[in-house]
Amino acid sequence: MNILQRRNFMLVALLVFLLSCKKSKVNETESTDINPVETTENDRDKTLVVYTTAMDTDLRLTKTAEQSFVDKVQALETDVAVFVNPEKTFQEFLGIGGAITDASSEVFVTLDEATQNQLLQSLYGKDGIGYNIIRTSIHSSDFGLGSHTYIEEGDADLKTFSIEKDKEKRIPFIKQAMDLIGEDLVFYASPWSPPAFMKTNNNMLQGGKLLPEYRQAWANYYVKFINAYEAEGIPVWGLTIQNEPMAVQRWESCIYTSEEERDFLKNYLGPTLERAGMGDKNIVVWDHNRDLMSDRANTIFEDPDASKYAWGIGFHWYETWTGGLPKYDNLKNINESFPSKNMLFTEGCQEGFDIEKMFYWPNAERYGNSIINDFNSGVVGWTDWNILLDERGGPNHVENFCFAPIHADTKKGQLIYTPTYYYIGHFSKFIQPGALRVSTTTSRSTIESTSFKNKNGNMVTVVMNPTNKKVVYKLVVGQIETQLQIQPRAMQTIVY
Repeated sequence: MNILQRRNFMLVALLVFLLSCKKSKVNETESTDINPVETTENDRDKTLVVYTTAMDTDLRLTKTAEQSFVDKVQALETDVAVFVNPEKTFQEFLGIGGAITDASSEVFVTLDEATQNQLLQSLYGKDGIGYNIIRTSIHSSDFGLGSHTYIEEGDADLKTFSIEKDKEKRIPFIKQAMDLIGEDLVFYASPWSPPAFMKTNNNMLQGGKLLPEYRQAWANYYVKFINAYEAEGIPVWGLTIQNEPMAVQRWESCIYTSEEERDFLKNYLGPTLERAGMGDKNIVVWDHNRDLMSDRANTIFEDPDASKYAWGIGFHWYETWTGGLPKYDNLKNINESFPSKNMLFTEGCQEGFDIEKMFYWPNAERYGNSIINDFNSGVVGWTDWNILLDERGGPNHVENFCFAPIHADTKKGQLIYTPTYYYIGHFSKFIQPGALRVSTTTSRSTIESTSFKNKNGNMVTVVMNPTNKKVVYKLVVGQIETQLQIQPRAMQTIVY
């Protein structure tokens, strides 16, 4: 090979080497880089479905729109918008449900089998609104035909403990609901009062306090309850220590100060459950209104010996009886102060039953406002009060009648679905247990919104319009958007 041939050979070899390097670089880029244009195209191809319930219309969880997203355009100050950031997620969704009380059970058994099945399917069935949480009372509450306990009066050793009364109507009702819920069931119980002999006023009603000498007996009572219900095939997820521990009521009630509840938890209830092999049961403290809950959280959660037994804090919405607004800021404060603790809405209902207001729209809007703001404040689950009441808002043995999402006309044997049922369904039907809340804000106070991402990847955004005007708004999700409209006095769920 002469010098010229050798030079040409070297040039060809160099050229082949350079081409090989370039090809290798291209292949490496194609296999590891994420193309942002392709991601945007995929997002833009997303379709959404809108379901609507609106006042003065026939729309009840009705599919009202199906459309696509387009690329985001900078929103203007004149736009009404809902901003969703899928990159920011928060608490895990436990579920939504209601209480199966003695009152609900008494009404349920008056219905024929077909109507009973209609109720169960409406709340728990695959075509219903997807309830998965059940709360019940430990013996009696005001919603029933009278007061009762599980023991004979004076039996501090609990030798006569029996849930036979619950097995007549309440437990069969719970079991039918459980069968439809399946593995997502969250079942918990709350006492309204210890037996009369255990209290300072010797009365289950009108407040009073737990006598010190019966603290251990009362802690044992919870264990007996759990064992009895689980022997019936009902897995107990947890319990609250006391329903409304700062309210002296004309019905079953019992008072605990923050310090008294803390000490009962850490010295009696927590250790007793642990010794019984029930350390996995979730104990919820407070179980009263948002107004005083920060004090209860501060007292119990700052004490490590009490806090270790507490899963979280439960609350109701009745603080507005004073004329003020709901105290959502207290939820945010607890979420920031004690991020390892959970918050659970344990009871709410529209008080003061009036048959003329069976379809009163503001009752439903109270639910919508609370559910949106509670979840946006860090709450993990939401429990309505009675799932079913009669045409009088009962039965209630002290005539403390109220509304439920579904009432039964027991004279006609028919169910009455109030607007509240559909408003709750805009959340419970579409958000699945295990979903994560997603960052969501609105540009105007005229609409309210929250969002969740289900485990299957579907996004759910709920929007409420409590105004008397139709609202046209942008739904902006990351770098894509779409334009929607919501009717006056309406609720929408957007699934995408």
